Amino acid sequence: MNNKETARFVGKAWDESIIPQLSEYIKIPNKSPHFDPDWEKSGHMDKAVAMLEAWCKKQPIKGMRVEIVRLKGRTPLLFIDIPGASDDIVLLYGHYDKQPEFTGWADDLDPWRPVIKDGKLYGRGGADDGYAVFGSLTAIRALQEQGIKHARCVVLVEGCEESGSFDLPYYIDKLADRIGSPDLVVCLDAECGNYEQFWCTTSLRGNLTGTLRADVMTEGVHSGAAGGIVPSSFRILRKLLSRVENESNGQVLVDELHVDIPAQRLEQARLAADVLGNSVHEKFPWAVKNPVANESPYELLLNNTWRPTLSITGADGLPSLVNAGNVQLPSTTLKLSFRLPPTCDAENAAAGVKRLLEDASPPFSRVAFNVESSMAGWNAPGIATWLEKSMQKASMEFFGKPSMYMGTGGTIPFMGMLGEKFPKAQFLITGLLGPKSNAHGPNEFLHIETGKRITSCVAAVLEDHFLKS
Repeated sequence: MNNKETARFVGKAWDESIIPQLSEYIKIPNKSPHFDPDWEKSGHMDKAVAMLEAWCKKQPIKGMRVEIVRLKGRTPLLFIDIPGASDDIVLLYGHYDKQPEFTGWADDLDPWRPVIKDGKLYGRGGADDGYAVFGSLTAIRALQEQGIKHARCVVLVEGCEESGSFDLPYYIDKLADRIGSPDLVVCLDAECGNYEQFWCTTSLRGNLTGTLRADVMTEGVHSGAAGGIVPSSFRILRKLLSRVENESNGQVLVDELHVDIPAQRLEQARLAADVLGNSVHEKFPWAVKNPVANESPYELLLNNTWRPTLSITGADGLPSLVNAGNVQLPSTTLKLSFRLPPTCDAENAAAGVKRLLEDASPPFSRVAFNVESSMAGWNAPGIATWLEKSMQKASMEFFGKPSMYMGTGGTIPFMGMLGEKFPKAQFLITGLLGPKSNAHGPNEFLHIETGKRITSCVAAVLEDHFLKS
């Protein structure tokens, strides 16, 4: 492959086709089913997948078949089949559903209005993960434009990832014969430690979510009358949370949520920490100026990728401040989100958390922890020599620096499914969600130059994948 020609072709495709189309995609509020239960009626999901289908069909890729597959009551799946010059199969994955708006966007930005400034495309869903199908097909086109052979490529773009991919297994089963057995999986939905290197994700944490509720009365009463007799439902929850988390340092206290960290992952975290330094924590929008971490970048990376954590992501039963009268609340509910280490047994973790929270309820209270979802994480298999060399070569060519490895604190449910279904497959999990890109939060952006470079790197890996055989 002529790398300069690849970079030129990919750059032009991004500037003239991908960015304009992504900008239109950002305008569609196609929130994932968990956030828009009436997605079928709203029509946003259908509009988004139809837009992607139309763009894909315009790409001059030899023998490509593009199809929207539909199962009743489930988000549509974009399925693309591209013939290759070998019997090997590459599966390329992305998703087109989005997180909700969230608050806190800058005055000149909006989740559903694309804005380009300082080399970044702002708006919900461009980086997470609307660009994936555009980058995947452009990488394949870059090879074909130079007459370079590649294996058969299957592209799956789902509409349920942000809700836990609960629709996807049904499509995988339905399309099993058409997909075959891929020996390489490429996923463009991950993070990058910086915008200066090609990053490969080696592990993903799982996610356990549920609601913790404490009831003390059947209705609210005057706080002066009840105070000192009826316990605060909020205090009950505060006490229960201390069973599962050390409030002084955030350490999770549930044995079932801890695992031994593999030696290779420890070494990869150490190398990543050496490269990233204090940017590991400085990349976040802190409320305080010049925050100083209590732990080293190495320990912070391990906390984020291989150790369990707890976040409180929502609450019910607490009136807004303007409506907060002197009333003793009858109940309070908190939404709990545990991030699980990659090799943690998710079902066992859920049982352990439920046991600790529900056993021996505090006096005068009824406590319940309702598990909503328990998704296992994923730990990549050992990387093949050809893939390691290919990523290093691609990173040096298109970024000018060596490739890097690190775990990711988030969850991509599809990877766990594929890891079980295709245990011999190699995985290239990468992406452009770098520092301050803020997926799921306000001011989400796509780093355009990194998008171009990652696309070129994927093309290089696809060529090397074919040559290895």
